[in-house]
Amino acid sequence: MIAQSAGKIFLAEERGCNELDWFRSFNTFNFGNFYNENKHPFESLYVLNEDTLAGNRKISMLVENDSCIILIPVVGAISFKDSAGNSGLLQAGQAQVLNVYEGTTLEISNPYEEELVNFLQIWIKTPDLQNTVPQLFEFDLDRNPNQLLTLFAPQKKTSLKTVQQPYGVIGKFSGRSEAVYKTAQPGNALFAYVIEGNAEVQYRLMNPRDGLGLWDLQELELEALSENAIVLILEIPVVKTV
Repeated sequence: MIAQSAGKIFLAEERGCNELDWFRSFNTFNFGNFYNENKHPFESLYVLNEDTLAGNRKISMLVENDSCIILIPVVGAISFKDSAGNSGLLQAGQAQVLNVYEGTTLEISNPYEEELVNFLQIWIKTPDLQNTVPQLFEFDLDRNPNQLLTLFAPQKKTSLKTVQQPYGVIGKFSGRSEAVYKTAQPGNALFAYVIEGNAEVQYRLMNPRDGLGLWDLQELELEALSENAIVLILEIPVVKTV
């Protein structure tokens, strides 16, 4: 019998939904008007939203904690800007990392006239946030199949202080392809999210938009159960308790 590591599943069908006629947001964790006592943040990961935005529309949000924010277009492109002066245009195949302070306003818009766009927002609480410049990462899932590609990684630091930092990888897999992710920093937790298809992650069956939080792992194993399965893995700092 295979011993499963400690973990918590976040089913896609149990996500919250904040919706207008021009915007829809599915929330893995409590967000906006959605609250469920079982959907509190997973360690320092406190926002994982799958958003769909109509043409020529925009949304604005207030960041409530010092955070590392990752924006990932899934379908189409998005424009972003924040009150710290960062701005840009993101296409599918890119990931934007913003390190922002509490109280920052973030605006995301659809640059198209009519087409819908779909994107992921990931917010990770970062109490030891340093004033770093934005980072843009590019990845090509079709040219690099059946492997985990770097989605984002911390900037190199010269400080001698050890700070737990978030990492992210992503991969697109054919059926029955396997991969292993090894943690970059001991003590971090892991969160897997299936963007497309079906996969088995650390011996748990996962469907599209399911999430899985895992503790106390040095390696995470995954196997694609469908063609073109896309899996995102986040390595996140564990919240320190006093």
